Amino acid sequence: MLRRPSAEFEAQVVAQLAPMRRYARALTGDAAWADDLVQDAAERALSRAASFRPDSNLRAWLLTILRHIYIDQLRGRREIAVDDESAPWRTLEAPHGEVDGLVLRDLQRALYQLPAAQREVLLLVCVEELSYQEASTVLGVPAGTVMSRLSRAREHLRALLDRGPVQDPARHVVPLRVVGTTR
Repeated sequence: MLRRPSAEFEAQVVAQLAPMRRYARALTGDAAWADDLVQDAAERALSRAASFRPDSNLRAWLLTILRHIYIDQLRGRREIAVDDESAPWRTLEAPHGEVDGLVLRDLQRALYQLPAAQREVLLLVCVEELSYQEASTVLGVPAGTVMSRLSRAREHLRALLDRGPVQDPARHVVPLRVVGTTR
Protein backbone atom coordinates (compact mmCIF):
# COMPACT_ATOMS: atom_id res chain seq x y z
CA MET A 1 0.00 0.00 0.00
CA LEU A 2 1.34 3.42 -1.01
CA ARG A 3 1.79 5.72 1.97
CA ARG A 4 0.86 9.39 1.55
CA PRO A 5 3.60 11.87 2.58
CA SER A 6 2.93 14.03 5.61
CA ALA A 7 1.46 17.50 5.20
CA GLU A 8 4.68 18.91 6.62
CA PHE A 9 6.79 17.13 4.00
CA GLU A 10 4.44 18.30 1.23
CA ALA A 11 4.76 21.88 2.51
CA GLN A 12 8.56 21.59 2.52
CA VAL A 13 8.52 20.36 -1.08
CA VAL A 14 6.18 23.19 -2.11
CA ALA A 15 8.56 25.68 -0.47
CA GLN A 16 11.33 24.41 -2.78
CA LEU A 17 9.38 24.84 -6.02
CA ALA A 18 10.87 28.27 -6.82
CA PRO A 19 14.52 27.11 -6.56
CA MET A 20 13.62 23.99 -8.52
CA ARG A 21 12.02 26.07 -11.26
CA ARG A 22 15.00 28.44 -11.36
CA TYR A 23 17.40 25.50 -11.77
CA ALA A 24 15.17 23.80 -14.35
CA ARG A 25 14.85 27.04 -16.32
CA ALA A 26 18.61 27.50 -16.30
CA LEU A 27 19.14 23.91 -17.46
CA THR A 28 16.57 23.99 -20.25
CA GLY A 29 16.28 27.65 -21.21
CA ASP A 30 12.58 26.95 -21.81
CA ALA A 31 9.86 27.98 -19.34
CA ALA A 32 7.35 25.32 -20.37
CA TRP A 33 9.90 22.50 -20.25
CA ALA A 34 11.17 23.80 -16.92
CA ASP A 35 7.65 23.80 -15.47
CA ASP A 36 7.12 20.23 -16.68
CA LEU A 37 10.42 19.16 -15.13
CA VAL A 38 9.52 20.73 -11.80
CA GLN A 39 6.11 19.07 -11.81
CA ASP A 40 7.59 15.68 -12.66
CA ALA A 41 10.27 16.06 -9.99
CA ALA A 42 7.77 17.15 -7.33
CA GLU A 43 5.49 14.24 -8.17
CA ARG A 44 8.37 11.79 -8.00
CA ALA A 45 9.60 13.27 -4.71
CA LEU A 46 6.15 13.06 -3.14
CA SER A 47 5.64 9.51 -4.35
CA ARG A 48 9.02 8.51 -2.91
CA ALA A 49 8.85 10.55 0.29
CA ALA A 50 9.69 7.46 2.34
CA SER A 51 13.13 7.29 0.69
CA PHE A 52 14.06 10.83 1.85
CA ARG A 53 16.39 10.82 4.86
CA PRO A 54 15.21 13.53 7.29
CA ASP A 55 18.81 14.35 8.29
CA SER A 56 19.75 15.25 4.70
CA ASN A 57 19.24 18.37 2.57
CA LEU A 58 15.78 18.40 0.96
CA ARG A 59 16.70 20.95 -1.71
CA ALA A 60 19.72 18.92 -2.82
CA TRP A 61 17.56 15.78 -2.92
CA LEU A 62 14.90 17.53 -5.03
CA LEU A 63 17.47 19.01 -7.41
CA THR A 64 19.00 15.55 -7.83
CA ILE A 65 15.61 14.15 -8.80
CA LEU A 66 15.04 17.06 -11.20
CA ARG A 67 18.46 16.59 -12.80
CA HIS A 68 17.91 12.86 -13.30
CA ILE A 69 14.55 13.49 -14.98
CA TYR A 70 16.19 16.16 -17.17
CA ILE A 71 18.94 13.76 -18.25
CA ASP A 72 16.37 11.04 -18.98
CA GLN A 73 14.39 13.49 -21.12
CA LEU A 74 17.52 14.60 -22.98
CA ARG A 75 18.31 10.99 -23.77
CA GLY A 76 14.77 10.46 -24.98
CA ARG A 77 14.89 13.53 -27.17
CA ARG A 78 18.50 12.93 -28.20
CA GLU A 79 19.16 16.63 -27.58
CA ILE A 80 22.52 16.70 -25.89
CA ALA A 81 23.75 19.91 -27.56
CA VAL A 82 21.90 23.15 -28.21
CA ASP A 83 22.14 24.58 -31.72
CA ASP A 84 23.34 28.19 -31.54
CA GLU A 85 20.66 29.51 -33.92
CA SER A 86 17.77 27.84 -32.08
CA ALA A 87 19.15 28.20 -28.55
CA PRO A 88 16.40 29.04 -26.07
CA TRP A 89 18.34 31.98 -24.57
CA ARG A 90 17.80 33.91 -27.82
CA THR A 91 14.17 34.53 -26.84
CA LEU A 92 14.64 35.27 -23.13
CA GLU A 93 14.08 38.86 -22.08
CA ALA A 94 15.91 40.80 -19.42
CA PRO A 95 13.90 41.85 -16.38
CA HIS A 96 12.98 45.52 -16.83
CA GLY A 97 14.95 47.87 -14.61
CA GLU A 98 17.05 45.12 -13.03
CA VAL A 99 19.83 44.21 -15.45
CA ASP A 100 21.03 45.72 -18.68
CA GLY A 101 19.52 43.54 -21.40
CA LEU A 102 22.70 43.29 -23.42
CA VAL A 103 24.76 42.19 -20.43
CA LEU A 104 22.16 39.57 -19.52
CA ARG A 105 22.01 38.30 -23.10
CA ASP A 106 25.80 38.01 -23.26
CA LEU A 107 25.85 36.17 -19.93
CA GLN A 108 23.12 33.78 -21.09
CA ARG A 109 24.93 33.07 -24.34
CA ALA A 110 28.20 32.45 -22.50
CA LEU A 111 26.46 30.23 -19.95
CA TYR A 112 24.98 28.04 -22.68
CA GLN A 113 28.37 27.80 -24.41
CA LEU A 114 29.86 26.15 -21.33
CA PRO A 115 30.06 22.35 -21.34
CA ALA A 116 27.04 20.87 -19.54
CA ALA A 117 29.12 19.63 -16.58
CA GLN A 118 30.56 23.11 -15.99
CA ARG A 119 27.19 24.82 -16.45
CA GLU A 120 25.50 22.49 -13.96
CA VAL A 121 28.06 23.01 -11.22
CA LEU A 122 28.05 26.78 -11.77
CA LEU A 123 24.26 26.88 -11.46
CA LEU A 124 24.18 24.69 -8.35
CA VAL A 125 26.94 26.48 -6.43
CA CYS A 126 26.64 30.08 -7.63
CA VAL A 127 22.92 30.41 -8.32
CA GLU A 128 21.34 27.84 -6.01
CA GLU A 129 24.02 28.44 -3.35
CA LEU A 130 24.54 24.77 -2.57
CA SER A 131 27.71 23.81 -0.72
CA TYR A 132 30.35 21.83 -2.58
CA GLN A 133 29.25 18.71 -0.72
CA GLU A 134 25.57 19.28 -1.57
CA ALA A 135 26.41 19.90 -5.23
CA SER A 136 28.55 16.75 -5.27
CA THR A 137 25.52 14.81 -4.00
CA VAL A 138 23.27 16.28 -6.70
CA LEU A 139 25.80 15.58 -9.46
CA GLY A 140 27.01 12.24 -8.12
CA VAL A 141 30.68 13.24 -8.18
CA PRO A 142 33.27 13.89 -5.43
CA ALA A 143 33.42 17.36 -3.84
CA GLY A 144 36.90 17.84 -5.33
CA THR A 145 35.46 17.34 -8.80
CA VAL A 146 32.82 19.98 -8.04
CA MET A 147 35.54 22.43 -6.99
CA SER A 148 37.66 21.82 -10.09
CA ARG A 149 34.65 22.00 -12.44
CA LEU A 150 33.55 25.21 -10.77
CA SER A 151 37.01 26.72 -11.15
CA ARG A 152 37.12 25.76 -14.83
CA ALA A 153 33.55 27.01 -15.36
CA ARG A 154 34.32 30.40 -13.85
CA GLU A 155 37.50 30.72 -15.89
CA HIS A 156 35.74 29.62 -19.08
CA LEU A 157 32.79 31.96 -18.46
CA ARG A 158 35.15 34.86 -17.78
CA ALA A 159 37.02 34.15 -21.03
CA LEU A 160 33.77 33.95 -22.99
CA LEU A 161 32.57 37.26 -21.55
CA ASP A 162 35.94 38.95 -22.14
CA ARG A 163 36.00 37.71 -25.72
CA GLY A 164 32.64 39.30 -26.50
CA PRO A 165 30.11 37.97 -28.98
CA VAL A 166 31.28 35.01 -31.02
CA GLN A 167 31.54 35.83 -34.69
CA ASP A 168 30.27 33.41 -37.29
CA PRO A 169 33.42 32.40 -39.22
CA ALA A 170 31.40 32.08 -42.42
CA ARG A 171 30.36 35.73 -42.14
CA HIS A 172 33.72 37.01 -40.91
CA VAL A 173 35.37 39.28 -43.44
CA VAL A 174 39.12 39.67 -43.15
CA PRO A 175 40.06 43.27 -43.87
CA LEU A 176 42.49 43.74 -46.74
CA ARG A 177 45.92 44.96 -45.86
CA VAL A 178 48.07 47.19 -48.06
CA VAL A 179 51.42 45.46 -48.54
CA GLY A 180 52.89 47.73 -51.12
CA THR A 181 51.89 50.29 -53.67
CA THR A 182 52.78 50.61 -57.31
CA ARG A 183 53.05 53.95 -59.04
